[in-house]
Amino acid sequence: MKPADENKPEFDKSARDYEALFQPWLKVAGASREYFARSRLNWLSYRLGEQKIAPRRVMDFGCGTGMSLSLLADILDAEQVIGLDTSEESLAVARESVGSRPVELATPTKYVPQQDLDLVFCNGVFHHIPVAERPAAVNYVYRCLRPDGMFALWENNPWNPIHALAMKYSEIDENAVPLPLPESQRLVGSEPFRVIQTDYLFFFPGYFSWLYPLEKWLIKVPLGAQYQVLARKE
Repeated sequence: MKPADENKPEFDKSARDYEALFQPWLKVAGASREYFARSRLNWLSYRLGEQKIAPRRVMDFGCGTGMSLSLLADILDAEQVIGLDTSEESLAVARESVGSRPVELATPTKYVPQQDLDLVFCNGVFHHIPVAERPAAVNYVYRCLRPDGMFALWENNPWNPIHALAMKYSEIDENAVPLPLPESQRLVGSEPFRVIQTDYLFFFPGYFSWLYPLEKWLIKVPLGAQYQVLARKE
């Protein structure tokens, strides 16, 4: 029989140390986690605006310790925010981070999809999901969304050399299996989703921040540290 802690979700063990574990790689990136979280959601907001979509009921699928939960309300002006994660300890940290904000937090076993959400946002989660379980995770997202609901899948780009190096040596990503963009597109296509847009972001480390304005012209160059697959439920 395995020891009790080996049966816990992977991130239960590191939830309280999550920020500290990120620090070495944030120094290389030259920016804070909040900078990246805000940038992702600002870009998502821009893309949703192009589609004339203003999501009111949103989910952060794999919310972890809750970095993006408040930002979903602030940047997307969402009225209902749900944070979903398999790690109870991460959800406990998230509860502390959101304070008095009306955010619902739950594990996938306790949240029953109702096909009523306008948007499911997911950042850096699927490379932690075992490959064989990824189609089921996409199906879960599909069942959470209303017809025409949007799925914003953000993943680390293994074609970016700095990010690939970070994932190789990061304790957080010890068991991770990266997904290049074409694989994520195929995965999303395993359910009746229509891919609306794909973009690469985060090309320049913080010490080249004066180059940030150029990023919007590079979104199709497959070297950004992350990418977004934005898809609509058919």
